[in-house]
Amino acid sequence: MSMREWITDYSKGDGLRCFWAMFRRRERTKSRLARGILTFFLSRSAHRHGGYIGNGAKIASVPSLPHGLHGVYISRYASVGAGCRIYQNVTIGEVGGKAPVIGDGCFIGAGAQIVGDIQVGNNVKIGAGAVVFTDVPDGATVVSQPARIIIKDSKK
Repeated sequence: MSMREWITDYSKGDGLRCFWAMFRRRERTKSRLARGILTFFLSRSAHRHGGYIGNGAKIASVPSLPHGLHGVYISRYASVGAGCRIYQNVTIGEVGGKAPVIGDGCFIGAGAQIVGDIQVGNNVKIGAGAVVFTDVPDGATVVSQPARIIIKDSKK
């Protein structure tokens, strides 16, 4: 990786390579002791960066975090698809041990809260400050409090 690419990644908040490497290693390890040690270091690293990703969260690929982990909370029961872009102070939380399943290619704006046993489709845009607690279909846009789902009509 060139110096220019490294600076670009770091300035976008993607300078968490070590964090994501440990996260993937923890998913693959079989040893309970090694898993516990990796969980400890991941928790310390996430705390240092100002966020939390629960032990057991399923993340398909490294999400784009333009502001790093600042204020990002992902429940241990949550599932996040590939190619998602998550801004600061986002909560993907659980209710009664059940958390959202986020599809691929989603955009989650700053301060959004997604909670409960819900499905968020692929290529969904969730606006800043939206509170989502119902299912969202593919390609929709969710804005405001309470959440208002806007579906783009593809027939035009």
